[in-house]
Amino acid sequence: MPLSVQGPSKPITRYAISLLCTLLPILLGVLILHWQAERTLEQSTAQTAQEAVRQFDLMLDNTALAAQALLPLAGQPCDSATQLALREQVTRRPFVRATTLSWQKNIYCTSLFGGDYASPVNPDDYVDGRLWLMNGNPVTPDTALLVYRLVDGDKAAFASIDGYHLTNALRLISRYAQLILQVGPHWLDDQGRVHETLPPVFAVAHHHLASERYRYSVEAGMPAGEVWRYMQARYPALLSLVVFFGVLAGLLAHWLQKRSSAPTHELQRALGANEFIAFFQPVVRGDTREWAGCEVLMRWQHPKEGLVRPDLFIPLAEDSGLIVPMTRALLRQTAAQLAPHASRFAPGFHIGVNITARHCQDLQLVDDCREFLAAFAPGQVILVLELTERELIEPTDVTRRLFDALHALGVMIAIDDFGTGHSSLGYLRNFNVDYLKIDQSFVAMIGVDALSSHILDSIIELSGKLDLGIVAEGVETAQQCEYLAARGVDYLQGYLFGRPLPCDEFIKSLASH
Repeated sequence: MPLSVQGPSKPITRYAISLLCTLLPILLGVLILHWQAERTLEQSTAQTAQEAVRQFDLMLDNTALAAQALLPLAGQPCDSATQLALREQVTRRPFVRATTLSWQKNIYCTSLFGGDYASPVNPDDYVDGRLWLMNGNPVTPDTALLVYRLVDGDKAAFASIDGYHLTNALRLISRYAQLILQVGPHWLDDQGRVHETLPPVFAVAHHHLASERYRYSVEAGMPAGEVWRYMQARYPALLSLVVFFGVLAGLLAHWLQKRSSAPTHELQRALGANEFIAFFQPVVRGDTREWAGCEVLMRWQHPKEGLVRPDLFIPLAEDSGLIVPMTRALLRQTAAQLAPHASRFAPGFHIGVNITARHCQDLQLVDDCREFLAAFAPGQVILVLELTERELIEPTDVTRRLFDALHALGVMIAIDDFGTGHSSLGYLRNFNVDYLKIDQSFVAMIGVDALSSHILDSIIELSGKLDLGIVAEGVETAQQCEYLAARGVDYLQGYLFGRPLPCDEFIKSLASH
């Protein structure tokens, strides 16, 4: 099928484009999946950090309650009742491993040793005077402890959390994320080791979250490469699908390039082979419904593809400049086909042909029109050139001379699809036009859309004020026909009166009208 894009002629270029079409969707798909995986992991680490802070706050809440209950006992003798109270808090409070009392910064009574253990207290060891992440104590020197300290003057009560609970929380909260607990200059990893170095910065989805109730924070994140590992684990089907569509896109691109086969060259070949043929659609008078003329429409009779729609090749023809010789050939073909039957035409039979900005770049169109009119008896036909708005026609000296020469020949100018393009009113101002052709989109809205009907009425009124003929396109129903005729529209065109026909069928239909 002829396409509107010219295919590359060199095989290496075609293969390069095919490879690009293969790799581009794969790359975009992988990037999107990578972004999604990264976003998911970031959300996961944020939730993990929040859950870790919630768990550690819960643990510390229990130690705080234990310390508050024991603080009134600080300074009292470490007798059996005091020791029982210390051990009762260890028993009753979850996560609390040991409790301790101190007086004047000296530990004198513990739940483990009673009054047989004494040790000085250095307040500087505690963050904000309350928390200390220890590497161990004399009982368990290699097991981390998190100590909570509550002070009231010379009195102080201590409650500690076993590193076992801390490490379990760091390990089990998240499947993917790694966690560390930081208290002042010390931090605890998920192996239960306490470090005094700077905490690590995770390569993927690093998240820092500090507790709002206690002076500690958690760091959550993942090592380098975790995004790709996550993608492989969670998106294997999507990755396979991305690769599949990438390969499919590459094969499709290769097939389209081979099929397109340089459309411009194909148009040139078709022009030389006279494959562009004329179809004729009748134009009738608004008052009598008699055939008053026709519009010549170009079709491509392709030897393999059959009859090709104009929207598939006209834009390419305009872009490549081939529309000018194609229109010239169409005019010659139309003259050769219709001239033998001109005696059947009413005098002044209108024949409309579309032109574009390409036709207005020089005066060659004048010669083409003169040659066309020479095939008919004087006054037998009126050639109407319909200006399309796919390309803007600039009001230059050449265009003014062109339209003056065309009018001198008796050629009339119509603005096609009036009301839909940005340049219609500009054409009215800059060029001496004879007809307006109302776009079928307005005609289709008759009886359906009030706004479009108002616009349609305004166009009809404008044509009357400017003393211009008016043609309505796309008339398909009797209601539309009556509406337009009632408003004095000069000519009507559409499927209601006839579809575009090849010359032989058009002439046969003309005989009955």
